Amino acid sequence: MLMDFIDKDFDSYEDFCQNFKIEIPENFNFAFDIVDRLARENPDKIAIVWSNDKNEAKTFNFKDLEYYSNKAANFFRDLGIKKGDPVMLILKRRYEFWFCFLALHKLGAIAIPATHLLTAQDIVYRNNAADIKMIVSINEDEVVAHIEEAEATSPTLVQKVLVGGSRRGWADYDSAMERAKETFERPSGASGTSNSDISLLYFTSGTTGYPKMVQHNFTYPLGHILTAKYWQSVKNNGLHFTVADTGWAKAMWGKLYGQWISGSAIFVYDFDKFVPKNMLKVIERFQITTFCAPPTIYRFLIKEDFSEFDLSSLKYCVVAGEPLSPEIYHQFYAMTGIKLMEGYGQTEVTVALATYPWMDPKPGSMGKPSPGYDIDIIDDNGNSCGIGEEGQIIIHTQDQKPVGMFDGYYKDRKRTEEVWKDGIYYTGDMAWRDEDGYFWFVGRSDDVIKSSGYRIGPFEVESALIEHPAVLECAITAVPDDIRGQVVKATVVLARGYQPNEELKVELQEHVKRVTAPYKYPRIIEFVKELPKTISGKIRRVEIRAQDHK
Repeated sequence: MLMDFIDKDFDSYEDFCQNFKIEIPENFNFAFDIVDRLARENPDKIAIVWSNDKNEAKTFNFKDLEYYSNKAANFFRDLGIKKGDPVMLILKRRYEFWFCFLALHKLGAIAIPATHLLTAQDIVYRNNAADIKMIVSINEDEVVAHIEEAEATSPTLVQKVLVGGSRRGWADYDSAMERAKETFERPSGASGTSNSDISLLYFTSGTTGYPKMVQHNFTYPLGHILTAKYWQSVKNNGLHFTVADTGWAKAMWGKLYGQWISGSAIFVYDFDKFVPKNMLKVIERFQITTFCAPPTIYRFLIKEDFSEFDLSSLKYCVVAGEPLSPEIYHQFYAMTGIKLMEGYGQTEVTVALATYPWMDPKPGSMGKPSPGYDIDIIDDNGNSCGIGEEGQIIIHTQDQKPVGMFDGYYKDRKRTEEVWKDGIYYTGDMAWRDEDGYFWFVGRSDDVIKSSGYRIGPFEVESALIEHPAVLECAITAVPDDIRGQVVKATVVLARGYQPNEELKVELQEHVKRVTAPYKYPRIIEFVKELPKTISGKIRRVEIRAQDHK
């Protein structure tokens, strides 16, 4: 569409890897060079279809996006925001997020999306770590209270903007947008942006320490051409739905950059509580064409009766965030005829491994390396692993850094050098490779369980348990053991109609022994009503481990 390489088709995965290339324009700015250009060339083209859980809906075309982002840019500039200023956005899935985000790109400011679940302590840390100058927030009492509590110990915070209401001490977004100018001239010279300028920071939590600040520059959106056009397989004039809150990096993967470059509109479902039936209703109502969600979402969707919904608009579905259980893959395929195509990446990169359209999916596999990504698996001694041998996923950047890969951790050279040294980026994720070159996820390097000399990946045990009809969800973690070093523990949410008891524990243990190697069975099983999760739906094993160690 906008660039010649967008519409290029490839004959095979090999052709794709050899010939796909992203030409990076000089001084690329997504807001001006994609959104505003589309507003000029095709102003009525749909950009966003938004709906909430109250059945309210709005549609915005690219002319609307130019109009509202210009107004927001003028408003923010009047508040003193300029190039290089860090601004935190706590807006959940409100459509104003997109106006504000594009406005920050136009100003050359640094956008920092964040979840509404942050406590006052979390906000203080982020304000001071990133020198945040302004926060734009939803008008929800708890969120506002936490921001105001954090303000006293956040010396760089000078502006607070409230969306959806007015409050003393806050700038009123809605009234200011009414008054703001609707034209905004692209800054030039020292005020303009360059490709190497910081455009985006994401706080990403590890298993230890404070969250890291992942720093991306203005070329980052181009890396998501791979994500949207080639992995998610979005279509021009289609409607793509990625299930993600804007506080999570997955929103950049599926709700903004690559979809618009590739000509697809994005669908935003603004809900507070995930109800599987309601999600299927919006897929039917709005005629979603491509869909992306973590395995947890699919796990609940397949429990519904799909015959109640017309899902014929749905043409392509992908999954990421955690490994996919083969059981979910097969059930979804049986119900829809659609093969779930897995992908893998991190906040630090774009889609680094994926099952692309020319490939036959292997349920549970992440697929193969993306073009531009020189990926290997290495052992503890730095040697390349053989077929079937587990090791850590690394990305070679000695010759070229993949388009869209981060520049490092903001203001933290030490942390950057711990994971990125001598031209090699160490992902911290463990995997193995099969004879066809497909990668299979094992776990985070600190998630792998070492019991009686065996190395056990949590995912393979979880996949075995999920096959049992009594198990709705589960998480596998390690518990310290004096004799074995560690033992496998399963935290299980039971399906409807099953009650926790000792007999069921034994049945589940025997099931795992039959399905996978006997030494992998969970010696400890805990039944719970729900698993701790991130806002994006990923299971927080770190929280389970912390409770166990207490």
